[in-house]
Amino acid sequence: MSKLSFVILLLITTSLMGSSFAIGKMGLVYVSPLLLVALRFTIAGVLMALIVIILKRRHPVSLKDWFRMFMIGAFQTAGVMGCIFISLQTITAGESSILTFTNPLLVVLFGKLFLQFHYYWYQWFGVVIGFIGVLITLGANVSTEIGTMWAIGSAIFWTCATLLIKKWGHFVDIWVLTAYQMLFGGLLLLVSSFVFENMRLVMNVSSVSIIMWLAIMASVVQFGVWFYLLQKHDPGKVSAFLFLAPFFGVLFGWMLLNEPVKWNVWLGGALIFAGIFCVNWSRREVNKVKTKKAVQ
Repeated sequence: MSKLSFVILLLITTSLMGSSFAIGKMGLVYVSPLLLVALRFTIAGVLMALIVIILKRRHPVSLKDWFRMFMIGAFQTAGVMGCIFISLQTITAGESSILTFTNPLLVVLFGKLFLQFHYYWYQWFGVVIGFIGVLITLGANVSTEIGTMWAIGSAIFWTCATLLIKKWGHFVDIWVLTAYQMLFGGLLLLVSSFVFENMRLVMNVSSVSIIMWLAIMASVVQFGVWFYLLQKHDPGKVSAFLFLAPFFGVLFGWMLLNEPVKWNVWLGGALIFAGIFCVNWSRREVNKVKTKKAVQ
């Protein structure tokens, strides 16, 4: 793959990630939050499940592995996305995307505390500057906006899902995992919508278009391009560019919703982006440099 193709695909997948915040907020006009995200991932899960069946990707045979996929779906899709869409009721799409994508910082912190993972100094440096960025981004909203806490909750759920995958290892094909964790998460969200909220669904061209964009473009296509890049390039380097997703979240919030972007969001966001980059940047290049020096 050429560098140009890599950049284009990277921009496509991260922009689709970021777009879901602003477009999701637009959808709240027509659909209650839990129902909206439930429809998104139930549809996306069904479509991806059909794709992996048609492509004859290897499915798990043990109930234990199916239960693991269910648990990942409960955290990754139901927990993360449920919190995001609830947060969008009271905070901007840009703020929600920035806070949600602090999860790489939490992965380092939780991984060390609970799983005794080892991390390098520059990853801890990324955590420090990233959390400074969170405090700056929050500004005075931390005690007044409940959506802020929901967005932080989404980052925590995402962190737990990431650590579950790391702990259990590659027990199943990644495409199969993605398909069924979305489907299981979507179904859990449907149940949650029925139990915990006053379900509301206005069917018109706008609402259907929003739901289908979220389900197909921002879920199936976005995940497809992302996993393609992970397979073709070093996963550490690809993941380092996750900082582009909250950038696009802020950008689409400004473009589609006319959301104001205050100075503290720009400054805090820049520090968070830098922190994510440090945390996710692959050490392979560092090792290469050390090897060359040793040879010399």
